[in-house]
Amino acid sequence: METVENNPITPESVLSLIREMSLDFDRRMKESSEKFNREMAESRADFDRRSADFDRRSADFDRRMKNLDEMIGGVSNSNGMFAEEFFFNAIDMGDKRLFGEQFDECYSLVKSYNKEKQKKSEHDILLTNGTAVAIVEVKYKARKEDIQKIINKLPNFRALFPQYKEHRIFLGLAAMSFDKGVEDESVKEGIAIVKQVGDAVVISDEHLKTF
Repeated sequence: METVENNPITPESVLSLIREMSLDFDRRMKESSEKFNREMAESRADFDRRSADFDRRSADFDRRMKNLDEMIGGVSNSNGMFAEEFFFNAIDMGDKRLFGEQFDECYSLVKSYNKEKQKKSEHDILLTNGTAVAIVEVKYKARKEDIQKIINKLPNFRALFPQYKEHRIFLGLAAMSFDKGVEDESVKEGIAIVKQVGDAVVISDEHLKTF
């Protein structure tokens, strides 16, 4: 066994030891850095793979939802078109006596737009004679919010159809079915109810209001 006396501490030996420690430290730091970078690269690759898989699943989900929306929208549009055609034909081919009036003309999907005034108006069924106008909004299934929508359309109608400014205006809500409370609320607002009962069209206009 060697003793200190046989290996005396000199400045050169201290420097040599420091160099060895420094080299060992650099080696260990390099190994740690390489291991860290390798693990980070593996983690990044795994993250990128998972992210790409998530993006693929998300895109597939969005595509499926879009297809579903289109299917639902198509069914909804078809139902709406069916209801509009059903009620228009029933009224137009009848004697056109409703809302306490004998109407001369029946129009479907009446639209008007004034670019300067930034106003537009669209109505499913419009009936006219020399003194009165009936505006009928058609829904496949009527909901409470539809009542206020009909009323809210009146200002634009008056602005875009000045030829009827002296006419009395009646409002009607036609639907194949009604949510609970819609018919009572419509009657309270003075709006006539037009609905299908079997193969016939029944009109409830006992409390009709002139707008």
